[in-house]
Amino acid sequence: MRVLLTAQMDTAKGNQAIKDKRLAEIMKTALGSLQPEAAYFGAKDGCRTAFIVFDLKDVSDIPKVAEPFFMELDAKIEFIPVMDFNDVQSGLGKVG
Repeated sequence: MRVLLTAQMDTAKGNQAIKDKRLAEIMKTALGSLQPEAAYFGAKDGCRTAFIVFDLKDVSDIPKVAEPFFMELDAKIEFIPVMDFNDVQSGLGKVG
């Protein structure tokens, strides 16, 4: 299932990861295992945030995906099922 993962990083933990020159490595490791369709970075609610679209093959993979963000960055995590336009078209074909 295609999902959008948002990971809002704790400011103090993010600052420390930057000072320790670890933030890029944390993200590189996380993205390497996810093989995302897309990954963007910005601010949401005043926090550094990663927006990552990837294929979640099994719900039992959620801890493996989320824990590095929790443990390394005290991040707030959200998983949202998302569709591309082709998925929307297919789904609308099944409506009424």
